[in-house]
Amino acid sequence: MKKIVMAIMAAGLSGCLVSAPTTIPNGKAAAQVDCSNPRPMVCTMEYRPVCASLLAGGEKTYASGCNACADIAVSGYLPQACEDQQ
Repeated sequence: MKKIVMAIMAAGLSGCLVSAPTTIPNGKAAAQVDCSNPRPMVCTMEYRPVCASLLAGGEKTYASGCNACADIAVSGYLPQACEDQQ
């Protein structure tokens, strides 16, 4: 049982990698987080809005980075809500 729980936690935490910094509207630098495989299958219920970059173009606000990376349509995200969806 312990091995299963550890495997699920590892899969959930390995869903995102940090890449180059990006400038956000308030002038501070924020790191663009790139989603990678394996994608998270389970996310905690936290609300920390992120602005996700969609593979097909455009952006969408998700409740958390985990929720964003769990969607296969997302390539990465910034740690803030999208400007037009706040």
